[in-house]
Amino acid sequence: MSRLTPGTVTDAATLALSHGPVPADQVVAGAPTTGLVEVESLGDVEVGVWEMTPGAMRDVEADEVFVVLAGSATVAFEDPALPPIELRPGSVVRLTAGMRTAWTVRETLRKVYLAG
Repeated sequence: MSRLTPGTVTDAATLALSHGPVPADQVVAGAPTTGLVEVESLGDVEVGVWEMTPGAMRDVEADEVFVVLAGSATVAFEDPALPPIELRPGSVVRLTAGMRTAWTVRETLRKVYLAG
């Protein structure tokens, strides 16, 4: 699915996202919601915008790189060899498929991601 027209601009920071509740079996704390929109695909790579409201959830990650546009959060990893990471605008993160994480969002987090 392509939502981008070559030679035009899409503002990822203000792009409207439709939110839904995080599945109950993934919620750790609060009542977080998430929203996403795929804006482009480049071959097998999906480019999109994802957002999560305050709260905490568990997830199993896809193979992706993302850049945080807004918000703040901590991501903890089930793998004890990996320390938790702090996210803020400008953070660039690489995750690999199958990583088990716990996201604790303090301020609504919005990121642009590339996933394959």
